[in-house]
Amino acid sequence: MSVDLVGFLGVVMLAYLVPGPDFLVIVRAAARRASLGRTAAFGAQTGLCVHMCAAALGLSAIAAQSALAFTVIKLAGAAYLVHLGVRALLAARRDTGHGGPGTAGREEGPGRCSSGQAATGARGNSRRASFVEGFLSNVLNPKAALFFLSILPQFVDQGGSPTRQIFLLGALDVLVGVVYWLALVGFASRLRTALGRPSWRRRWERISGSLFIALGITVATAE
Repeated sequence: MSVDLVGFLGVVMLAYLVPGPDFLVIVRAAARRASLGRTAAFGAQTGLCVHMCAAALGLSAIAAQSALAFTVIKLAGAAYLVHLGVRALLAARRDTGHGGPGTAGREEGPGRCSSGQAATGARGNSRRASFVEGFLSNVLNPKAALFFLSILPQFVDQGGSPTRQIFLLGALDVLVGVVYWLALVGFASRLRTALGRPSWRRRWERISGSLFIALGITVATAE
């Protein structure tokens, strides 16, 4: 088996450097907390593994040949991005009317969960939500499916096993992505200090929400 690994890794890095839905989901999660950014990143790479397995089993080729299947995937991905955008815009709107000084701790009292228990539950829910957002943003991204269908096969040696090579190249793609996303999370998590200010947090939610919706519209209208 002779595979151009250097050329393949160059293409993979270029694909990661072009911002897309995963980028926005991971940066937004990392701005809330670095651990959430890492969780979203692992979710995105898990979604990439789904595309890798589909390509190895030939499911991506079947979907690509079916205009209806591809359209369904594209519209589902677009709808999810718009959903994330609307959620961000609503969060900014809620933040306008809440979060004033002295509001913390008002809900605690007899018969209620302690602040420590509530914080633990909130962290667990946030991690699950971040993982799901990362996973869905990738698995519903038609461009990720097309990468495994049209770009990756160009590096497959016809003299070897296509399935084994797809898994090998796909695994390298996933590993490169993990390193890249973790580096990005380390940088993006520095935004947390600025976002501690309500005015900056509201601006960030509005900007990210608008970008999500714009990405969703772009995906939906792409040919």
